[in-house]
Parts: sequence; structure tokens; C-alpha cells
Amino acid sequence: MTIPGSVPTSEPPSASRLLRSTAIAAVIAAAILVVIVLPAEYGVDPTGMGRVLGLKEMGEIKMRLAKEEADHLAEQAAADSAAAATAPATTSQAPAPAVASVADSTKSDITEVVLLPAQGKEIKLIMRKDARVTYAWSTNRGVVNFDTHGDSPTIKYHSYGKANGAKADSGMLTAAFEGQHGWFWRNRGADTVLVTLRTSGDYQELKRMP
Repeated sequence: MTIPGSVPTSEPPSASRLLRSTAIAAVIAAAILVVIVLPAEYGVDPTGMGRVLGLKEMGEIKMRLAKEEADHLAEQAAADSAAAATAPATTSQAPAPAVASVADSTKSDITEVVLLPAQGKEIKLIMRKDARVTYAWSTNRGVVNFDTHGDSPTIKYHSYGKANGAKADSGMLTAAFEGQHGWFWRNRGADTVLVTLRTSGDYQELKRMP
């Protein structure tokens, strides 16, 4: 008998309903993983829907950029280790005072970089914080993957921009900190590529990295 004024209570869901709801949620999650997440993040498209929705290409670009960055960091770490092993011991000396004007530090260079198939090379400019350099580079044929970035003894990696399959790039690079700033290119094609880099602005030195 229902007592007047009382609030009716609902029955808790049965075990079979809970299992059915859990199974439906699992199926939906798996579908989202296979149709959306795998193509968009990893370029894996088992159903083919990722290509139709444009997600597979997005995932492939992400994976290529991640591989380029990993390859570059590995090469840079190997080069740093080799340089540290061969560097001669030096004695500490107080630096001589020096004052350089902006006009004295303004430089212009035209640098050519030859990239064999699958080869990567790097050019760095030694710059003070907030120094500016205008630049333009282009290939004589084909395309390259590039990564514009900087580093210093205290900052391992700072990205200014990167892309795959580029024939040219230009603009102004403003140093976020004192250190090395420049470009890394990799040739993923089957032919040798010549990259011509033009730089002009406030930098102390242009270095071809090992």
C-alpha cells in the first residue's frame, strides 16, 4: 500500500541491464577509437572511414613530423656527444670587455646545402636574445622537410616552425634567447637536392652543424 504523501522509489537497474549498457558503451568507445582516434593520431585506418573523413592524412602528417623531430634530436645528441669527447681542455679566463654595435654584427650570407637522398643537414646562426635575421631558402628541385628551431646550453629545443614537403620558406627570425638558431632540412626524395639559404641581419656567426 502506498502511503499518501510519500515519494515513490525507483527500482535499481538489474544486472542484465547494467551488463548491456556496459557492452554498448564499450562498442561505442571501440568504434570511436578505430574510426576517429587511430586515423587522426597515428594514420592507421583499418575501416577506410578515416580517409573518407580526411583524418588519415592528418594522422600521417603528425607521425612524419614526430619522426623528423626524433631523427633530428638523435642526430643532434650524437653530434653533441662527439663534440664533447673531442673538445680540448681549457683554462678559465676572465673575458675581455667588448662592446659591439648593431652595425658591426650585421651580416649577410648565401649558403648552399647539398642533400643526398634520406640525408639531413643543419645551419645555425649564433644570435643574441631579440636579435633579428631576415631569411629565404629554396630548393633547386623537389621538396624537403624542414624544422626552424633554436637551442642553447640551457634550452634544448625551441621551435619556430616546421613542415613536410616544402620547396621554399622565408621570413624574419627573432631570437627568443641567446644561443643557436637556424634550420634543419631532410631530403626524403630519391634525387639529390640543393638548398640555397640567404640570411641577413644581426648574428655573430653562421655554422654548418656536423
